[in-house]
Amino acid sequence: MKKKTFKAALTATIPIFIGFLFIGLAYGVYMNAKGFNYIYCTLMSIIVCAGALQFVGVELLVSAFNPVYAFIMSVMINARHIFYSISMLDKYKDTGLKKPIMIFALCDETFSINISAKISEDMDEKLYYFYVTCLVFFYWVFSSFVGGVLGGFVNINVTGIDFILTALFFVTFINQLIESKQYVPSLIGLISSFICLIVFGRDNFIIPSMIIILIILTVFRNKFDKGEVGDVENDI
Repeated sequence: MKKKTFKAALTATIPIFIGFLFIGLAYGVYMNAKGFNYIYCTLMSIIVCAGALQFVGVELLVSAFNPVYAFIMSVMINARHIFYSISMLDKYKDTGLKKPIMIFALCDETFSINISAKISEDMDEKLYYFYVTCLVFFYWVFSSFVGGVLGGFVNINVTGIDFILTALFFVTFINQLIESKQYVPSLIGLISSFICLIVFGRDNFIIPSMIIILIILTVFRNKFDKGEVGDVENDI
């Protein structure tokens, strides 16, 4: 059972590994361009483990020391993880000593895979979530390490290189939309975010949009779970 569970987790996370290779390489090169070698970017990936924040963190490290600003930026950028955690409460229940690791390493990609995972009866559900979490975490740390090492040997213009993270989010969103075959939750997220962007501005729209999305999805959760709303196959 453990072997089959690990194989399933590995298969599900391979696309993440490929994507992380590009992002990790970009991150390592970016950090080197700012004066930090592979040790720093590897430690950042192990301790912080938040791709978007790590790119921003590079600028925080080279700017004037301002812990209050760094804290606010960290909360704003990673506020979505609060809602990820709420969504995973039931799935991560009764996972024992694995839970702290799964909580710490929860990221966009891990959430995307585990929230929609279809576990067969001959696999260990909780162990699957744990394997996915550990594999994705390893991919990110390894990719950052390789990028950091490579960054010490190449000298390129890194302007705009952090956009690769946005590209990965977009591809992950499209893939998740295709896999789930439900378009209404995705539209709710897009429309809510767009409205909040207009109302609150690009620096303050994340938390309000997340709150609105959480409320709507919570209210209609049963309908989404049953496929009564937003199911492409039922609507055709």
